[in-house]
Amino acid sequence: VTGPDGPIRVGVTDPDGPIRVEQHDTEGRVITAEFDKYFLVTAYVPNSGRGLVRLEYRQSWDADFRAYLQGLASRKPVILCGDLNVAHQEIDLRNPKTNKKTAGFTAQEREGFSQLLSQGFLDTYRYLRPDTPHAYTFWTYLGNCRARNVGWRLDYFVMSEALLPRLCDSKIRSGALGSDHCPITLLMAM
Repeated sequence: VTGPDGPIRVGVTDPDGPIRVEQHDTEGRVITAEFDKYFLVTAYVPNSGRGLVRLEYRQSWDADFRAYLQGLASRKPVILCGDLNVAHQEIDLRNPKTNKKTAGFTAQEREGFSQLLSQGFLDTYRYLRPDTPHAYTFWTYLGNCRARNVGWRLDYFVMSEALLPRLCDSKIRSGALGSDHCPITLLMAM
């Protein structure tokens, strides 16, 4: 875990320390746990912000985070989970045409996610359900969006392709209330 004062050790040892880019490490957005057969990485990826004021920073984050994940993956497979703050494909949000210049659906953010997937990772939900529409993990509190299922799929389990034979299921628990996001579940035969 990293915070404003640098690395903080909480229960598990971070195998590589922080991402090692000071501007990212001070935001405390990543936790990495090492297990015998894989790394588990949780992340809260920066939002590009209203008016895309942090889009340039987001692009820098994406590139550095991909490099961090690649470093881990060179040692053993990786499972990444969290709010990745991107709806990768048009099917991953309710209103793609009106959100092309909205944080989470810009061409730059989507391309950053595509680059991650091209480096030996896969989106577990879309791998199993490539054509399932209206499968969202986030709904704004405004306009009764959750009840109308006007949402975005921003939360993911992404894993190294090497783990594909162990993938059993990846689910969205949209019925679980209590937040503007819902839980997601990954089932693996480890």
